[in-house]
Amino acid sequence: MKRVDSWKTTIDGQLLLAAQPQMQMNAASNKADAAFKIHVDAQAKYQVMDGFGASFTDASAYLVYHKLEQNDRDRLMRQLFDAQEGIGMSILRQPMGASDFASALYSYNDLPAGSEDMDLQHFSIEHDQAYILPLLREALRINPQLKILASPWSPPGWMKTSGRMIGGTLRPECYETYAAYFVKFIQAYEREGIPIYAVTIQNEPGYEPKEYSGMILRPEEERDFIAHYLGPAFERAGIKALILCYDHNWDVPEHPLTVLRDPAANRYIAGSAWHCYGGEHEAMSNVREAYPDKGIWFTEASGGEWVPPFREAFLDQMKHVIRSTRNWSKSVVWWNIALDEHNGPTVLSNSTCRGLVGIEQGTGEITVHLDYYTMGHISKFVEPGAVRIDSDTYVDVVESVAFRNPDGSTVLIVSNRTPEEQTFEVSTDDGVFLYSLSGEGAITFKW
Repeated sequence: MKRVDSWKTTIDGQLLLAAQPQMQMNAASNKADAAFKIHVDAQAKYQVMDGFGASFTDASAYLVYHKLEQNDRDRLMRQLFDAQEGIGMSILRQPMGASDFASALYSYNDLPAGSEDMDLQHFSIEHDQAYILPLLREALRINPQLKILASPWSPPGWMKTSGRMIGGTLRPECYETYAAYFVKFIQAYEREGIPIYAVTIQNEPGYEPKEYSGMILRPEEERDFIAHYLGPAFERAGIKALILCYDHNWDVPEHPLTVLRDPAANRYIAGSAWHCYGGEHEAMSNVREAYPDKGIWFTEASGGEWVPPFREAFLDQMKHVIRSTRNWSKSVVWWNIALDEHNGPTVLSNSTCRGLVGIEQGTGEITVHLDYYTMGHISKFVEPGAVRIDSDTYVDVVESVAFRNPDGSTVLIVSNRTPEEQTFEVSTDDGVFLYSLSGEGAITFKW
């Protein structure tokens, strides 16, 4: 009979992705009382998974590279990207230039006020060469399956109506130059040994930040930019990176739908990217239903003080792990890999975000946060190229999602969303087993 391995996290934090005693499947149901029956059907196949991970923001990369001793840095990198020693993260969403988690606002073509560089003669990724690129190369060495997805928070300020990194919109006369900027970025990263798997056009295009890099990019503007500038520029340059539209919350699905409706843009677009700060997961399924040939990527969910740890934050993130993938997402991506004791470095006057780990600037002491373990419940066990398969789920009670890995192994993730212990029976083509999961706990099974 099949043997089942499992790893459990309890809501009291006493068990954190902790290996449990091996179980054995039975040939048939033992007729025991199981309030819930989860049938895992490997014949019902859905999306292929790209990966799971977080972001080496400027802040995160600075802390890991400059505030840790070599041995501590090496160990942390293995904890992050090696599936045996750690959680095996397999995707990184990398800001193209400064995000809110940077010590200063910067792009790859900063100029004095009033200047322009339409031929991008001053383009340079020198900023990233100092500490971001070395960490990306190390991550790729540890996990060669790692994919890099790049997202800009802002074009260079001189390309925008605001004249600076904060606010404004992209000037129409700069559309062609901004498309060339993407091409130069991808080519420069590839020369550094960092292939870019996909790009989004604008982080959170419906929000205009007041303190950090950003701009409004209306759906019609994104549509036209992709259709007439970025898509053709990628084609001419032989760029294979996927183009993803939107990259914002579930509550405005009309934005990606507007972009995808246009045949001229649609032909260049691989799918849409989504964040978790508004709306419901089902928006992703609705967009996929309208365009079933386009992929879905869940690209940002940050831990932070607005959802208190441990209990509320753990339940919130396990919900994202299960519901985002059940709604067709090919990825699950948290935000900062590391932040310091002040939730920085950051240009924000008040940061409430939390990293997967905390790094104390003065001592280099590392604190592993719950976000590391919620990510680990999927990233450690579900490999890139795995396909989601069918499993029964009981919304707001016992929720589940299942995958078949390329090596033939099966992974089932279960979250108990009630305060009471819940008993469920898992049935597969290989056999049946019974499990009782403590209140509000989560478990990953693999066989």
